[in-house]
Amino acid sequence: MKSLLDISVILRSRDDFYILTHKNPDGDTIGSAYALCRALQKMGKRAKVLCSDEIPNKYKFIAKCAEGEDFEPRFIISVDVASTNQFEGALLRYSGSVDLCIDHHMTNKNYADITFVDAMSASASEIIYALIKILGVQIDEEIASCLYVGLATDTGCFKYSNVTAQTHKIAADLIEKGIDLGKINKILFDTKPKRLISLEMLIYKSLEYFFQYRCAIIVVTLDMMKKTGVSENELEGIASIPRSIEGVDVGVTIREKQSGIYRVSVRTQEDVNAVSICEEFGGGGHACAAGFTFEGDIDDLRSEILGVIKEKIKV
Repeated sequence: MKSLLDISVILRSRDDFYILTHKNPDGDTIGSAYALCRALQKMGKRAKVLCSDEIPNKYKFIAKCAEGEDFEPRFIISVDVASTNQFEGALLRYSGSVDLCIDHHMTNKNYADITFVDAMSASASEIIYALIKILGVQIDEEIASCLYVGLATDTGCFKYSNVTAQTHKIAADLIEKGIDLGKINKILFDTKPKRLISLEMLIYKSLEYFFQYRCAIIVVTLDMMKKTGVSENELEGIASIPRSIEGVDVGVTIREKQSGIYRVSVRTQEDVNAVSICEEFGGGGHACAAGFTFEGDIDDLRSEILGVIKEKIKV
């Protein structure tokens, strides 16, 4: 695997970059993409971020920092994208032509010509921070805000087990760059639209417990979203609901994408590996946060995943 120093040499020699994010973009893929984009632009290069889905409203303030002109790409980078299955829509055309992938998922499928994975990093933004430092680009307030969004969201505001001392050191450096910490944290963690509260009320009604309350499952249907007016890009954070319940080791969120197709998010406590559950269905992710897509009947899905979870928690 090439080092970040090797990658910095390559980036200095190239131009016209497209930076790709994953579908249902979260704070880390968006934050790391726009931070890298702005850094490349500060180097005098043309760079542009591409998202297959609309960016959630709470992240649009960082997207403004790196608006770029239209051009044909000559070097394609993906950030925080473990597999080409995470490309969707217009980005599918690039799934076989990614030149560089920068990621922190241990389940990365090595689909790019050059892949840099650091599974010890709490977020892809940590890696981009290190790369920008090596590139010699000064991290200004705009770049720092992007990187902080990635760090804060992928660590649950620094409360998940993936947080390291290095994570806090990077966050401290970003704060020293002058970011509006209070405002950003309020946007990310303390503000919800009323329609999302309405959806959460319906979600709690769907909650079911299994295995002496060690497993909790919630369901988000298309009908629930239509009834409340919640859009797809507002669902980030919903998957944390079942795991947050006292005594729950495995939290499962089943989200209906379209008729017969479901996106399943698995969140676990440290003694249960979420990846080992999701790999049974062709998915992947992190030790405590993973997911997969299922096609079929929701009752079959519930039965199959409960069977796997029963084995993993040794009921």
